[in-house]
Amino acid sequence: MSHLPNLLWLRSFEAVSRLGSFTAAGDELGLTQAAVSTHIRALETQLGHELLARSTRKLDLTESGRAYLPAVRKALQELNQSTQALFGKRLSGSVTIRAPISSAAMIIAPALPAFQEANPHLTVRLLSAIWADTALDTDTQIEVRLGNGDWPGCVAERLGTSHAVAVCHPDLLPETPSVDDLLSKPLIHILGFENHWMRFCEAAARPLPEDAHKITVDTSLAAIEYAAAKGGTALILDKVANRLQADNRLTVPVALKIPMDQSHYLVRRDKAPAPSAAATLTEAWIRQLFAD
Repeated sequence: MSHLPNLLWLRSFEAVSRLGSFTAAGDELGLTQAAVSTHIRALETQLGHELLARSTRKLDLTESGRAYLPAVRKALQELNQSTQALFGKRLSGSVTIRAPISSAAMIIAPALPAFQEANPHLTVRLLSAIWADTALDTDTQIEVRLGNGDWPGCVAERLGTSHAVAVCHPDLLPETPSVDDLLSKPLIHILGFENHWMRFCEAAARPLPEDAHKITVDTSLAAIEYAAAKGGTALILDKVANRLQADNRLTVPVALKIPMDQSHYLVRRDKAPAPSAAATLTEAWIRQLFAD
């Protein structure tokens, strides 16, 4: 523990990174501009790396600063959450979560009743969106996106790695199906992930059937319902597939999964205010839902 930086230095670094100036960070923390600057210099000295690129016009994070910031934010948020849970008043208030429609419906919504039962004084609003690059709603405290993490004006925290597996109705294939059995059925393609079947075939050392009947849908949710109606096989997120298989709605016929081109991220505007205790608690729950 002796190598951990001073907590005040970390708070100053997080505030400066979010607000873009020593003065604004000092106002938020109740410190002078000089004190905040001293904290950052001390932190950089201890770490042996510059975290901020200083110029006469603005402050920018260096490569080291950008790499370090998500871990600092996560640590401060978890410390705030633990303090509130152990010593603070019972959390109350409202939190709005926005997520891709399939993730909202198939990952967040099924787990939400247990979260609400554990936190009865929180009011949660769950919104869904089809396209990840839609502008952030100013009333949204927690934004989950599926993509590569590169959204201008935003800080993105990756929520683990994502893999896709093939699913179909339990009665669609023989009891012990092969990859060839699976590929003989209609292949359900999802817009934005059109290359997944090609990559699945490459991983299985099989050619992609040229004459394969296929249907294209715009969401994983539609692909799941089409597969559940015995329409064919779909490639979906393994977390979702495991739950659907446990409910006996779909089955994972072959033990082959491929890494997805995209991952889920927690997204926040660069200079968004620090999250409330309620939002911090909910973010920690979201991280657990999407963890590897």
